[in-house]
Amino acid sequence: MNDGGNGLLDPIDRISEILFGLIMAVTIVGSLSIATAGQNEVRTVMTAALGCNLAWGLVDAVMYLVRTFTERTRNLTLAKQLIGADAETARRLIMAQLPEHVAMITGWVELDGMRRRLLALSIPRSIGLKLSDYLAAIGIFLLVVAGTFPVVVPFLMTDNAALAMRISRAVTLAMLFVAGFVLGRHAGHGHPAGTGMVMLLLGVALIAAVKVLGG
Repeated sequence: MNDGGNGLLDPIDRISEILFGLIMAVTIVGSLSIATAGQNEVRTVMTAALGCNLAWGLVDAVMYLVRTFTERTRNLTLAKQLIGADAETARRLIMAQLPEHVAMITGWVELDGMRRRLLALSIPRSIGLKLSDYLAAIGIFLLVVAGTFPVVVPFLMTDNAALAMRISRAVTLAMLFVAGFVLGRHAGHGHPAGTGMVMLLLGVALIAAVKVLGG
């Protein structure tokens, strides 16, 4: 049975984590007042952006482990229920676990086939977290933190805060477009550049909303 751990193989997961870190970082950097920014203020804002993403990266990684363990426990409970259930009850249990769009096209014959295949699987003795789960959590942490660097690097390369801010914003917009383009290609969209523009506009809207809400 599915152990509930998808790792970071899904491009949507990887891009989502990077965008999360990027939006958090650019929101904090956006609070910098260019007109009065001194080296101390710039350093403070950069530290705050990195610190925020470190914290959220850690939270996201821990929650991934919690989610994986919970899903694995849920699957084990379902497996035990199937073993002790009659055929009709087992089919209903399986039907309840299927996504709605899959359940709509699944009949009793398919459900019975699933039931037999599931019963043939061996139930794992342990549902504990594996090394691969911890590596995936570390990957999530690094992806969130990685979203900080494209935003803050321009401030490390020049003492001109206004120039650095313009470069940082340009990099942010470029990353948003690329993220949308990659997601469009992954989804099989005929015009991934269009999804890139949508993601760019959506990212700008999210950043603006976070700022308005006091983020």
